[in-house]
Amino acid sequence: MSDVLEFMRAVWSLDHGLQAASKRMHKALGVTGAQRLAIRIIGRFPALSAARLAEVLHLDPSTLSGILKRLEEQGFVERELDSTDRRRVMLRLTKKGLRVNRSTKGTVEETMRKTLATFPAGRVAAASDVVKAIAKALRPSRAPVPRRPQVG
Repeated sequence: MSDVLEFMRAVWSLDHGLQAASKRMHKALGVTGAQRLAIRIIGRFPALSAARLAEVLHLDPSTLSGILKRLEEQGFVERELDSTDRRRVMLRLTKKGLRVNRSTKGTVEETMRKTLATFPAGRVAAASDVVKAIAKALRPSRAPVPRRPQVG
């Protein structure tokens, strides 16, 4: 098998593993992997705007909107008007959100931390660079897609 196909196979296996772990997390902690990642980022950067969170997570704002809606409905996150700009809403963790933010047992993060600790830092950094480059290359461009010329 070519290096590219072997790498793709590994990435698909990782994606499948992440989805399965996310389902287990949802059963154990009440949040999916994507929801917990949003909680972790909000916990690190209190008073973050939804737009900035979407940028940090490399998510389309509409995708993040659904994640935040579910987190609010479940009582993990609350929105608060920015005192300096009443048009802007800031995200904060609730007490329930703070508990999930601190909890690591049974999370994807715990598994990654343990696994990454078995590799030298240079290999982890190189792997991270490769994954980031591929993710960037796969992101849809913001440039308009040229239309095909109409034929006859």
